[in-house]
Amino acid sequence: MLEIQAPNDFRDSPQPRIFLAGSIEMGMATRWQDVVIAHFKEKEGTVLNPRRDDWNASWIQSIENPKFYEQVVWELDALDSCDIILMYFDPKTKSPISLLELGLHAESSIIVCCPPGFWRKGNVDIVCERYQIPVVSRLEDAIYWIEKAMVVMR
Repeated sequence: MLEIQAPNDFRDSPQPRIFLAGSIEMGMATRWQDVVIAHFKEKEGTVLNPRRDDWNASWIQSIENPKFYEQVVWELDALDSCDIILMYFDPKTKSPISLLELGLHAESSIIVCCPPGFWRKGNVDIVCERYQIPVVSRLEDAIYWIEKAMVVMR
């Protein structure tokens, strides 16, 4: 799979497109995205990765900041255009934006990985139950669900 990081253009990228939503939290989260990217390396399609190499944690998170604005708009556009969303909640984080994205995309093709210990696991589990979203505790199981979804798309 081709990996495209924010804020690069993905509009002509091959499908299926998988968006890696979930915990980043200014670098506090484990680099779970690397595990997913490595697993799908030989598959066809595109991984849309909001984690970017040139992120600067000192950027002011404001609509007036062009770099921050660019990041958020890229993520929203990528979420809207992807075929599958993988959302991972790292127990070491709060991930408020990921929780927001779960609510925004609960009716999309989404797979959630929420290990025990995530501070709002109960809320995540209930939302997933309500919207019939597969929710697993291990990243390996989430990868399995993505592979299953990709087979159905063919």
